[in-house]
Amino acid sequence: MHEWALAEAVVSTISRIAANKNVRGIIDVTIRIGELQQIDLDAFKFALEQLSGQYSIHARFEFREERAEFRCRVCGETWPFKREDLDPDIREAIHVIPEVAHAFLRCPRCGSPDFEVVRGRGVWIESVRGENDPLPT
Repeated sequence: MHEWALAEAVVSTISRIAANKNVRGIIDVTIRIGELQQIDLDAFKFALEQLSGQYSIHARFEFREERAEFRCRVCGETWPFKREDLDPDIREAIHVIPEVAHAFLRCPRCGSPDFEVVRGRGVWIESVRGENDPLPT
């Protein structure tokens, strides 16, 4: 399940940010998830919860989905990703390796498989909010 690998990368990065900024407590983390990733949000949340404890991070996680959109390199058509229209096996293939979308999707206007992902790809830590404990006097 790649949700665990993504959660591990997020928690590790948050931990590094806290150490580099001398932040003693992370309060809130906002994560933007590209729709093309097709993250199982429940599995991702569970993995974050489990892994955060190992790093002593007790933050509230907020998630924002970024809708996927494609642009045809042949005719310029722009269209949204419609995962519900896909066969479950194709959905799973794109979930595991989003780059294979090019093997299954076509431009709705001209039928070309030559398109770019305009948005909705990847997982980002959008913001991290922490608090510094006062230093002992």
